Amino acid sequence: MQRLYDFIRRHPTGVDTFWAVVLLGLSLLWVGSSDPESGNLVGYGVVSALFSLVVALRRRAPEKMLLLAVGLGVAQLGFGLMPFIADFAMLVIVFTVAAHDGPRWASRLALVGGLSASTLSQLRWPMEEAGSGAAKVFFTVIMTVPFALAWVLGDSLRTRRAYFAQLEERASRLEKEREAQAKVAVAAERARIARELHDVVAHNVSVMVVQADGAAYVMDSSPETAKQALETISTTGRQALAEMRRLLGILRTGEHEEAGEYVPQPDVKQIEDLVEQVRGAGLTVDFAIEGSPRPLPSGVELTAYRIVQEALTNTRKHGGPDVGAAVRLVYFDDGLGLLVEDDGRGAPQEMYEDGGADGRGHGLIGMRERVGMVGGTLDAGPRPGGGFRISALLPLKPAH
Repeated sequence: MQRLYDFIRRHPTGVDTFWAVVLLGLSLLWVGSSDPESGNLVGYGVVSALFSLVVALRRRAPEKMLLLAVGLGVAQLGFGLMPFIADFAMLVIVFTVAAHDGPRWASRLALVGGLSASTLSQLRWPMEEAGSGAAKVFFTVIMTVPFALAWVLGDSLRTRRAYFAQLEERASRLEKEREAQAKVAVAAERARIARELHDVVAHNVSVMVVQADGAAYVMDSSPETAKQALETISTTGRQALAEMRRLLGILRTGEHEEAGEYVPQPDVKQIEDLVEQVRGAGLTVDFAIEGSPRPLPSGVELTAYRIVQEALTNTRKHGGPDVGAAVRLVYFDDGLGLLVEDDGRGAPQEMYEDGGADGRGHGLIGMRERVGMVGGTLDAGPRPGGGFRISALLPLKPAH
């Protein structure tokens, strides 16, 4: 049964042609059995053939077949060909045009033609046996009902089809919007992970390189100092691996058994540990806190930690020998202020002019992105008299 249904859907014109042949055969049988006048015999045959053509091509050219059906109806009235079986094609074409997504004039013409067909037929061939005028009117109304129902069913089918098409279009549009939103979310997550990896790798590897160079320099003259440097390298490497394991864990799914290995996100309290680590790497850092420390939003705390981390890393990379740095945390009523400055030779000019893209990293770009995500402001540039300064203000509530 399903195969038959699929065949019918794939070959609509073939199915219509079959029913057209059936209609033509029944019409010719009626003409032969009713024995009309010899002068009208040819007319009935031609009308039967043309009405069959209307049924056969109703879906391929509905508007043209409607005009042909209207012309055949007028011809019947003009030549006195009484209604017969072939006129059933009028019902079919009225339904088809009403259901077709074509010009509205065709649907209106089909409705007007269907509603007036029975009335015109009664005026042309009044029924003597109907008796009173009320009976004739009743009969006319009864004969008009099938045309009205055919048009209503066709128009309802067209409306329903348009409604489902609209639902499909809306579903497709929503699917595309979901895909676009998913791509944006993935891109944002990738950018966030890239910033985290940059901060972790740039800071910890920088410390490890400095310590390794120092250990190699004093290996023969001061083995104990070299040993301490190697211990610092080991500790820093483990810390970097732990943070990288946490970041990579975000990318994994279904590995809940490893969740306990991931360290929490850094916060403001760990900035002091970060400063101590940098001091252990040989960089002189002055650290101070102003105001009353209090809990802050996690995003603000992570941003503050990463800014200080990146700023101290840049100081080691670009400050030159014997550079010193200062870190200030200022707690305001509505936010947290950060000030990281050094007295070194500073970063290359193009680094802060181009937002941090100096060909060797994207530290300042990452800082600006982080600060922008929490609605804060960032100011970075050379200090008067030498050195580099990074100042940030992080609000407690994101900007609207």
